[in-house]
Amino acid sequence: MKQFLTCCILLAGIASVGFAQCKEPTPWEASPPMKTSVTIGGKNIWIGYHAPSVNGRKVFGGEGALQPDNSVWRLGAQNATCIHTEGELDFGGLKVLPGDYSLYVDLDMGKWKLIINKQTGQWGINRDGSTTRQPAQDVGTTALTMSKLAAPVEQLKIGLSDTGGNKGKLQIEWEKVGASVTFAVK
Repeated sequence: MKQFLTCCILLAGIASVGFAQCKEPTPWEASPPMKTSVTIGGKNIWIGYHAPSVNGRKVFGGEGALQPDNSVWRLGAQNATCIHTEGELDFGGLKVLPGDYSLYVDLDMGKWKLIINKQTGQWGINRDGSTTRQPAQDVGTTALTMSKLAAPVEQLKIGLSDTGGNKGKLQIEWEKVGASVTFAVK
């Protein structure tokens, strides 16, 4: 009986590994954990991420940038940035069901796109600098509205806000770049 019980516990542990969910970021000295949340239409939405700082580096655009043009960025540092939603979200036609997802950004020469991916719990970057994102797990992409910030932002800032009428906005600011997208909550 003990052996049967031990086997059941081990199998349950192994099975749970494949079902990783969004976890709040853990402390990391260089890029502290951050969380932004909003409740819209009674549905809670939150994003957990690690916020790197510019630290005198060129972050976006051109030669020698930390995040080169035409690459996929894990939208933060350490673990891939995670979004949790209790309601269905609609990003301009891209439907996202309630649950946990990872967020990435396609840095397409000033025409950035938000990538929503079903994977969660991954580190975010492979040893060769590429992301751990598996494109086959993408829910889809949506265009981000780009802006140039009036003043540089030293530490990555991701925000969620309620814009009224069961609608919200996701805002990203870092270095001299702003990017945002609106969404509806059902």
